[in-house]
Amino acid sequence: MQAICYDKVYVQSISLISTSKNITLDVLRLDKLHEVISGNKWFKLQLQIKACKQANKTTIATFGGAYSNHIVATAYACKLEGLQSVGIIRGDEPKQMNHTLQQAQSLGMQLLFVSRSDFSNKEQLKQSFHQDNWYWINEGGYAILGAEGVTDMYHWIDKSYTHVACATGTGTMMAGLIKGAAPHQQVIGITALKGHDSLQEEISHLLTPKETEKPFTIFNAYHFGGYAKHPKTLLDWMNYLYNTYQLPTDIVYTSKMLYGVFNLIESGYFADGSKIMAIHSGGLQGNLSLPKDSLVFA
Repeated sequence: MQAICYDKVYVQSISLISTSKNITLDVLRLDKLHEVISGNKWFKLQLQIKACKQANKTTIATFGGAYSNHIVATAYACKLEGLQSVGIIRGDEPKQMNHTLQQAQSLGMQLLFVSRSDFSNKEQLKQSFHQDNWYWINEGGYAILGAEGVTDMYHWIDKSYTHVACATGTGTMMAGLIKGAAPHQQVIGITALKGHDSLQEEISHLLTPKETEKPFTIFNAYHFGGYAKHPKTLLDWMNYLYNTYQLPTDIVYTSKMLYGVFNLIESGYFADGSKIMAIHSGGLQGNLSLPKDSLVFA
């Protein structure tokens, strides 16, 4: 895809002042990859778009919530690739479309709204809506191909890193990071969802038996109340990150991931000499749902 330029991505070093240990923390600024298909979205979509075209399908259909970054990224990627797109959206159609849904529509995506109960049965929805020219992509890009596309992130992550940290939703990005990790690198996932007890199983489903033997750990104590919950303490943390490091984060994933990483550093989880790469997975458009002036950055 011509619009995707890896040259825009860079690694940002974070100066740590809260630990006496010799620990290095870097952030992979994948939010700089593209203005819409930012962060991890392109990596999860790239091989699935290729598979769609190889199968001679003309339309990609996928799933997401009303504020889904994945929905917008898929709509944009399909437009660039000359494909049609359909988004199955959780919940009743709103009287006034939010920014995310408006953007998806402006990119040519057809939006189909289903009840929350119906949305929970994706296979039934696929059977109900399917057309012969449709290629289905799961919510959040969850698929083995999605995880395999994520391994491209190691273009910026060399073997000197002892740990690779990421936020987790469906677990697709974390699975891809595990696939691409060297044997000595531990992958750490910070969950954005409360009570996502099946996450480890869902990640393992995308891995080979040998890959499941690689070191990886999931932390579920940093969700701040649940998916997209953003109490004042989280907003204060986001403003602190921007004021201190000029690092913008989102309310769903990256802010909580970095809070968890900093907390683990301060609590002594990482050994002396650890070198950590934290993945900025983009998704900043989700902040548009906040009241004006909640954040010091736009």
